[in-house]
Amino acid sequence: MDQVPPRLDNLVGFFLEDLHVGMSARIARTVTEADILMFAGVSGDTNPLHLNELYAQGTMFRGRIAHGILTASLISAVFGTLLPGPGAVYVTQNLRFKAPVRAGDTVDTRVTVADIVAEKKRVTMQAVCRVGERVVVDGEAILMVPSRPA
Repeated sequence: MDQVPPRLDNLVGFFLEDLHVGMSARIARTVTEADILMFAGVSGDTNPLHLNELYAQGTMFRGRIAHGILTASLISAVFGTLLPGPGAVYVTQNLRFKAPVRAGDTVDTRVTVADIVAEKKRVTMQAVCRVGERVVVDGEAILMVPSRPA
């Protein structure tokens, strides 16, 4: 798999013509207690599964977990900053939540170009988030990617 080289200009992403199947990029981020609390505040999702340890102890997870969409937002972070980068626009996203993420877990997120439909300026991306070897979220997205200016 190709690894995306670092970009020198963080305001310009890859153009459609720069992409090829197999290109990939990744980020790793440790989810913190503050991330979970801020996400609850921003999203309004105050489910006690995320915020109340006593409640969460009585669930199948036996403790608090991060919001699944918080973890999935790391996919968006890669799309918006690395591959394809600034200028790319989400069209669709499907996700499978496979395992919980907890405060203190480091989530390694990788996206890979799976298909390019040049005439529609659409790129299909595969995405996977892992904690260690365990897949916690995976899915597929379609992005609209701008062409190189004439």
